[in-house]
Amino acid sequence: MASTYPAWVFDNSPIDDPLGFGERAVQFLRRLKHPASTAPKSAFQLYDWQERIVRRIYGPRHNDGRRVVETVFWMIPRGNRKTSLAAALALLHTIGPEKVPAGQVIFAASDREQAGLGFKEAANIVRMDKRLVAATRIYDAHNSAKKIVFKAQGVELQAISSDGAAQHGKTPAFVLVDEIHVWKGRDLWEALKSGMVKTSGTLMVIATTAGRGSENIGFEQYDYARRVASGEIVNPAYLPIIFEAANDNDWQDEALWHRVNPGLKDGFPNLDALRTAAKEAEHRPADRAAFKQFNLNIWQAHSRDPLFDMATYDAGKIPLDLADMEELPCFIGVDMSVNGDLTAVVAAWRRPDDTIAIYPWFFVPGDDLKGRAERDGVPYEEWAADGLITVIDGPVIEPIEVESHIRELCARFDVREIAFDPHLARMTMQRLFDDGLPAIEFRQGPLTMGPAIGVLERVVNGKALRHNGHPVLRHHFDSVVASRNDTGLVRMHKGKKTDRIDGAVAAVMAVSRAAANDNRKSIFESDEYDELFAEAVA
Repeated sequence: MASTYPAWVFDNSPIDDPLGFGERAVQFLRRLKHPASTAPKSAFQLYDWQERIVRRIYGPRHNDGRRVVETVFWMIPRGNRKTSLAAALALLHTIGPEKVPAGQVIFAASDREQAGLGFKEAANIVRMDKRLVAATRIYDAHNSAKKIVFKAQGVELQAISSDGAAQHGKTPAFVLVDEIHVWKGRDLWEALKSGMVKTSGTLMVIATTAGRGSENIGFEQYDYARRVASGEIVNPAYLPIIFEAANDNDWQDEALWHRVNPGLKDGFPNLDALRTAAKEAEHRPADRAAFKQFNLNIWQAHSRDPLFDMATYDAGKIPLDLADMEELPCFIGVDMSVNGDLTAVVAAWRRPDDTIAIYPWFFVPGDDLKGRAERDGVPYEEWAADGLITVIDGPVIEPIEVESHIRELCARFDVREIAFDPHLARMTMQRLFDDGLPAIEFRQGPLTMGPAIGVLERVVNGKALRHNGHPVLRHHFDSVVASRNDTGLVRMHKGKKTDRIDGAVAAVMAVSRAAANDNRKSIFESDEYDELFAEAVA
């Protein structure tokens, strides 16, 4: 995909402004005052990169004078004074030259508190100029509707939130959508979008930092904006302005910080504070994820509190010869399925250097493999061709196929335990047990899985996990959403309904049993593990 970076913001290339409306907007903003301004007479500070954005929104016009841009998706890291510029744009449509008589200007946010922040910014700008105070009326009493009215033409700027009642019936001329990445539900969004199509010349500005997950309205807009920015979709009415780093960029590189934080060269956000935050995030996966999201604007596909950093996991990749594992104690975890999900079998071995090596096998129903790949967004057909998954003929995975594979593993390796969730594996477990194979129950409840997940997390973060970089297993680990309760107990979830984490679940069972292997000293003190389990049970 082509770059989505908005290089035009900095390259001084010409921006169309046939009617001078871009210049008009810039001059209006420069005449405003701001309480935090360090400029003479508290003039609103419009930095050069911000000015380019304003000109790009308001300058280009159709032959009949209508604005070309109808929707702006502006994604920028925290601390780059997004709220100040957004509030000024809202005032441009309330008291400035873009106002429409009796028009509605909406400041929409995820909740009343967030909506109030943008409204307060706009109100404070108005209060800095006695002429604007005289021309307007500000309604901002506690627990009342927040509104600024331009008295001469009846234009209203109103703050609303997505946690309130749907705003059907409105006909906004301008909508500022603040921090869409945390919006819950679609009611307000759909009400505002449907209201904007009632008249021509409307403008929606979506101003947000990066979010998390892909099952939300924020990701829908982000994904569409990236496709427009890359040229995959041609839509002149939609202007994407995306300042983001890539997941594989060096997140500690200060040159990268400057690239995605255009305000840094002007003194904001605070560079020393960024350095401190980055230092603290070095050994804290959750803090690192937050730094990447809020300061580098990397959309986090899954968890706010990731199980572990995938770069740490990737560092454990080694050439893994299964022949070298045949004499080592082997522990197998099995996550069974019958239809939609994959079945995963993961083996874990305690190595002489006290690291744990893992290797997976995956099974998937063969019917409609191409359709399954399209739904899940992963290359099942390619994986099958490369021998990374086993395709089972038919619409379901027959348990006997998985059982046969487990028996082959037991014949080859020194298998000490085969851990199953009994929910879908009762008959398989019984047959293996009856034949003298070490099948055990490993229920998927939090009191069993919680401590086991913690063991895997510590093995990875302690750089004691070894693997061959199996792409399917990596995908399953990367699809995990981790949540923690007050006791520190961890649960694993899918990031979205089409994600697959079966390999991660099986690996948790296998690694935790290998780590607790009784015939060798555990890589963790046994009393520590017992204490964690006792705490979970309590």
